[in-house]
Amino acid sequence: MDSATRGTIEMTAAMAILGTIGWFVVMSGQPIMDVVFWRCAFGAVTLLIICTALGLLRGRLSLRIVAIAAVGGAAIVINWLLLFSSFSRASISIATAVYNTQPFMLVGFGALFFSERLTTTKLIWLGIAFAGMLLIVQASPDAGPGAGNVGTDYFAGIAMALAAAFFWAVAAIVTKTLKGTPPHLIALIQVCVGVVMLAPFANFSQLPADAWSWAMLATLGVVHTGLMYILMYGAIQKLPTHLQGSLSFIYPVVAILVDVVAFGHRLHPAQIVGAAAILIAAAGMNLGWSLWKPKAPTESSETVR
Repeated sequence: MDSATRGTIEMTAAMAILGTIGWFVVMSGQPIMDVVFWRCAFGAVTLLIICTALGLLRGRLSLRIVAIAAVGGAAIVINWLLLFSSFSRASISIATAVYNTQPFMLVGFGALFFSERLTTTKLIWLGIAFAGMLLIVQASPDAGPGAGNVGTDYFAGIAMALAAAFFWAVAAIVTKTLKGTPPHLIALIQVCVGVVMLAPFANFSQLPADAWSWAMLATLGVVHTGLMYILMYGAIQKLPTHLQGSLSFIYPVVAILVDVVAFGHRLHPAQIVGAAAILIAAAGMNLGWSLWKPKAPTESSETVR
């Protein structure tokens, strides 16, 4: 099996795993604060074993790396708290679609902090995503057939998913400054930060009483954190950027399918159109799609060598 094929399989598996995370969060039956704490705890143990086995703990850490990774870790933990909280309010499907506005958050940060140019194409993709957002927001829970399934606090759920995307972009920008640091090590520091952040708020007096809840929490830490990081970062090392970007959209597709099959959520037509607009715009941004054909070279320019 060649490297590209292996990377494609790894990325596909990672995104499929990520797409099921909402089901495990909901089925754990635990408060969101506890879910994120135990995800970090089980994830920390898993990643510590991985980093030790790979020899990443020897001579790799410095105060600067730990400090920067910790800032990114705080943003990631807030991201998880907000995203998981949005599932019960706006449904997994809608929350995941709104969450995929991440690329536009990154574009905004790039323009603000790194003086990256906002092209006309990027602005048009942003406009399409914004139009999709408006469609989702105006399709309130009582807007039509099946819309009543979208959750108990629809607009708060959308706001939480948007905020989650913002904090993901913050973490991505912070992590960008750690170029050359093994990603597994960064992830280990981040989940350890999560354990420290959330330990004061975790409900240790009423721990899950059944094996099912513990299995859900352990899976979130071991599979959706440890294994997913291994697969995703392994794929990133093997695949070109455009293929990584295209395969990343397996995540929202799987999440929406899980929401429909497992929970029977049916979206209002306006929500479907809005979600599709956001995902198409995000794909266009990630993959560098052009909205018009480039000008053909003039005759005089063709003769220049």
